[in-house]
Amino acid sequence: MTARRQLLIIDDDDDIREVAQVAVEVTEDWDVRTASSGEEGIRAALAELPDAILLDVMMPDMDGPTTLQHLRAHRATAGVPVILLTAKVQVIDRMHFEGLPISGMIAKPFDPMGLAGQIAKMLCWDLVGSK
Repeated sequence: MTARRQLLIIDDDDDIREVAQVAVEVTEDWDVRTASSGEEGIRAALAELPDAILLDVMMPDMDGPTTLQHLRAHRATAGVPVILLTAKVQVIDRMHFEGLPISGMIAKPFDPMGLAGQIAKMLCWDLVGSK
């Protein structure tokens, strides 16, 4: 038996966090935690050491790229795969994000029932569809 995957979702929008969490938990047997800000997300990542992080780009106070920079600066979270969740889907935005140490990008709005599959594909995780 393998351990459950652990996913941390960092997004300032309550609805996005809830939809993403429920969607992933319904389709896969992953343990999902959430954080509502970059600062809270960094603390959660350091405490939980998730297998991956789904990170919103546009957040007040500390945006996604800044949060990513702080995550990469900590030895414990430096290697945790990060997928950006963004409404910025223009070519120029994508080119900017391609320079960041991320595992991929998912555009908002996303398909809730396909979210786990998108994450798994980007991270080369097997889907068990255990739920």
